[in-house]
Amino acid sequence: MTTATVSGAYPFLAEGGLGAEGIFIGRDVHAEAAFCYDPFSLYNSGRVDGFTNPNAVLAGIIGMGKSALAKSLATRAIAHGYRVYVPCDPKGEWTVVAQALGGHSIALGPGLPGRMNPLDAPARPTSVPERAWLTEIRKRRLLLLAGLTRTVLKRDLLPVEHTALDLALDLVVADAEAHGAVPLLGEVADVLGSSRRLDQALGDHAGRMGSAAEDLAHALRRLVHGDLSGMFDAPSTVAFDPTAPMLSIDLSRLGGTGDDTALVLAMTCASAWMESALADPASGKRWVIYDEAWRVMRHIALLERMQSQWKLSRGLGIANLMVFHRLSDLLSAGDAGSRGRVLAEGLLADCSTRIIYRQEPDQLGAAASLLGLSGVETRAVSALTKGRGLWKVAGRSFVTQHLLHPEEKALFDTDARMSP
Repeated sequence: MTTATVSGAYPFLAEGGLGAEGIFIGRDVHAEAAFCYDPFSLYNSGRVDGFTNPNAVLAGIIGMGKSALAKSLATRAIAHGYRVYVPCDPKGEWTVVAQALGGHSIALGPGLPGRMNPLDAPARPTSVPERAWLTEIRKRRLLLLAGLTRTVLKRDLLPVEHTALDLALDLVVADAEAHGAVPLLGEVADVLGSSRRLDQALGDHAGRMGSAAEDLAHALRRLVHGDLSGMFDAPSTVAFDPTAPMLSIDLSRLGGTGDDTALVLAMTCASAWMESALADPASGKRWVIYDEAWRVMRHIALLERMQSQWKLSRGLGIANLMVFHRLSDLLSAGDAGSRGRVLAEGLLADCSTRIIYRQEPDQLGAAASLLGLSGVETRAVSALTKGRGLWKVAGRSFVTQHLLHPEEKALFDTDARMSP
C-alpha cells in the first residue's frame, strides 16, 4: 500500500504530528513522541489543512482529567505570553489558579463587596473611529438588555419590546452623560416602569409600548431588587486589568440552587463586562475559557453571546475553549431545527479542535454522530483512561496522554474534599 492508503486505514499509526511548536501537552500515545499544541501557531502557519479557527471544545465525564487539562492549557499558555480569561467560574475552582499565576479573581454573590456594572463603556481602540465605537457600545448594551429580559421572561421579545428597550436605554444614557455618570441597569428598569417618561418619548404609541415596557421592567427587577440586587445595578467597584495574566469571575455563590436562572443572569452580565475589554485587538492573543458550559446550552441569550465571540475570534486574537461533560449536552439546547440547537451546533462547527475524554457507553453514539468519529476513533474513546484523550485537530486524530507537573497536580486538585 502507499503511505496515503496506510494513513487512512491506520490513522493513529501513520500520523506525523503537529510539530514541536506551541504548548507542551503530553505524550502522543501511538507515535511515542511529545505532543504540542498552539491554535494561534497552527492557524497562522497553515500547516494543518482545514484549521480555520483557534476555537476548541473539551468534553469528558467527571474524574477523567478534563478540568486538569483546561487549567494546564491556561497555565502553560501564560508561559508562552498569552493571557487567560474565565468569564464564569460556577464552582470557584479557578480562583486559586489565577492567584498562583499572578492574576486575580472577582467573586460575586449576595453579601460580597464586589460590584460589576455590565453597562460600562470600554476604552475605545485606537483603530476604531469615535462615532463607530459609540454605535458599537450601544449595540452591545442593547444585546445585553435583550438577553437579560429574554432569560427572565423565557421567551423571545416582541418587536415593540425591542423598541421600548432602545428608547429606555437612550434616555438613560443621555441622563448619564448630562451628569457625568455611567448608565445603570436600575435606571433602565426605572425608565421602563415610568409611564410619564415613556409617554414623552413614545408619543402616539405610548399606550401600546407602555404595556410592553412594564413586562420588561419586571424582568429587570430581579437584578435591581431581587436575589441579584447590588451586584450588577451599581457602579463597578472593580476594574478590568488587561495586563493581568489571568482573570476569573467567581460565581460559585450563585450556583447552589436547582434553578440556574440567577447564575445565567450573572453569567450574562459578567461576560458582557469582560468582553468589553476583549474588543481591542492590540491587547495581544488571549484564551477565553467557558467552564461548565453545559449550563448555557438551554439559554439562547448566552448562546448568542458566545456565537458572536466565536465568529470574531480570529479578528480579536482570541482562542475560545468550551468545557462540558457530555457531547449530548449540545442537544439540550432544543429540538432539531430550533434556534437553540442551531446555535449550539454552530459553536461546535466553529471549533477546529475537538478534545474528547472518556464518554459513558450510552453517550458514544451521540459523540460519534456530532463529531463524525470513525469506528476506530469511537472504540478508542470508550477505552480511554484518566488523563488520556482523543484530539481531533481539523480532522487529524491523536490519542494523547496529558502529563502534569507535581506542582500542577497539587494546584489543580479538584478531589481534595474526597481525600481522607
